[in-house]
Amino acid sequence: MKKNKISKNWIIKQHRDPYFKKSKAQGYRSRSAFKLIEMNKKFKFLHKKTNLLDLGSFPGGWSQAAREKIFDGKILAIDTKLMEKIERVEFMQGDLLDSKIEIKIFGFFQKKIDVVISDMAANTSGNKNLDSYKTGELCLRAMDLALKILNKDGVFLSKLFMGSVFEEINKNAKKYFKKVVKYKPLSSKKESKEIYIYCKGI
Repeated sequence: MKKNKISKNWIIKQHRDPYFKKSKAQGYRSRSAFKLIEMNKKFKFLHKKTNLLDLGSFPGGWSQAAREKIFDGKILAIDTKLMEKIERVEFMQGDLLDSKIEIKIFGFFQKKIDVVISDMAANTSGNKNLDSYKTGELCLRAMDLALKILNKDGVFLSKLFMGSVFEEINKNAKKYFKKVVKYKPLSSKKESKEIYIYCKGI
């Protein structure tokens, strides 16, 4: 009974959410597309010839938004969940924690790339501190890959949650990147502790 009530409340909140409505009206697979659109307007990192890696891509909102700006560059989307085809986006199903997927990513691009974006988040367990920690670990893993595959002027953009791993992520970012900015998009839910870290230049 309680679970049904929570599900019903979630549905009501979704339909009241203006970004949820906009995503449906504009054909985006998720409201998170507007987060990437907003951050690109601020930081201007998506261009016609950008080569981009989208980590944690399911259901495809970020890849859709990136595709609208990228025409001559390659876009590779990665997720453990199977993502439906998006035109001009290559998809690989796999786990970033699996070393084999990293080899496949390098094989696809065959050169250093311009942008790595990550909207990865751990599956919710009900324990917010644990979820925050696990999502932070995913961010660190994504950053590690970004440092290997980005060119010297490359951009790494990732979701994280304020919590126990935040300081480590911030410290690593400042150690390895020339520019580091923490940013919470307007389209991010106010009650959410998620923020994004924008890193540029190795």
